[in-house]
Amino acid sequence: MKRGLVLLLLAYILSQFYRAFLAVLAPDLLADLALTPADLSFASGIWFIAFAAMQIPVGLALDRLGPRRTAAVLLGAAGGGGAALFATAQAGWQIAVAMALIGAGCAPVLMASYYIFARVYRPAVFATLASVLVGVGSLGNIAASVPLSLAADAVGWRGAMWALTAVTVATAIGCWAFVRDPDAVTGPTRGSLLDVLRIPAVWFVAPMLLVNYAPAAGLRGLWAGPYVAEFYGAALVGPVTLAMGTAMIVGNFAYGPLDRLFGTRKWVVIIGNLFGAAACAVLWLDPVPPLVATIALFAAIAAFGSSYAMTMAHGRAFFPAHLMGRGVTFLNLCSIGGVGIMQFVTGPLFEGAGGGAAGYRALFATFALALLAGCAIYLFAPDSRD
Repeated sequence: MKRGLVLLLLAYILSQFYRAFLAVLAPDLLADLALTPADLSFASGIWFIAFAAMQIPVGLALDRLGPRRTAAVLLGAAGGGGAALFATAQAGWQIAVAMALIGAGCAPVLMASYYIFARVYRPAVFATLASVLVGVGSLGNIAASVPLSLAADAVGWRGAMWALTAVTVATAIGCWAFVRDPDAVTGPTRGSLLDVLRIPAVWFVAPMLLVNYAPAAGLRGLWAGPYVAEFYGAALVGPVTLAMGTAMIVGNFAYGPLDRLFGTRKWVVIIGNLFGAAACAVLWLDPVPPLVATIALFAAIAAFGSSYAMTMAHGRAFFPAHLMGRGVTFLNLCSIGGVGIMQFVTGPLFEGAGGGAAGYRALFATFALALLAGCAIYLFAPDSRD
């Protein structure tokens, strides 16, 4: 089981990488393929929408087939195939299709790990295990910053993507070889997504998941690149995204034990996201502050926006064993789908506001208001403790 979890961790590092790498490659793609920031926003959104759309079939597959086959086949075929298409792309639509395939390939890897955690380990440690996994997996964010920039400079962005294709396929083969499925469920085994939706707490937890990751993922995965290049210089894109990736790792590890420390999950999530909303609001008021302030505020958004695993642990506590796969994947659909929706919205919003500082002011305002709305609904969720 341990070797299998290590392979799933490697797969999740790739998943984190793929959701963030466009920010670093953006200048090359804009120049080589004559794309616009809105085109890249659409492609980034496609990754998240494809990832989210796959959560329902992935949940069914986890409950019926187990994590081994689900993760290995999708990561190898869709993820590896999408990376290869990206490496050979000559037009914007090919980038979008490649991102959709990569998103589908990455869709099962985190949920496969969460499924194993929920079925094999004590419920009380789920939040800590989930946060550690996301924290270590966020090394993918680090790899998709300065290291990717250096690799693209050395072998070109196409050469870097071919290397990633090989790594993705090799990781999928490792998952097939070493991941072990948990023992079969005893007791009730039938159920559907409708049974998940009949759980009242889901309707209060899901809206929080729709928004809590969207600002951090939207900035780190796309907007930080064009923003920093426009106002501070393209040479600083790598360092700023590195700071955000590091903050995400710190944030995930910081959130992990807080539910056991304070005896609550709900209030840990609410307070953290209110701080994230405050950072977005500062940028709303001053969309182009001094560089040091920008780095600090972007890092704060990344760190406080890392409440995903804690919120997932909150929701997971309401699911019976036979609905665990469908339950956690539905919540993940909300989280990743929220990022995708936000990416689709922010592209036209940015252009509609006229681009430049006014466009980014509109983005930061949207991020802040979305977090506040999510917190308002989440207030009515029952707390959960294991």
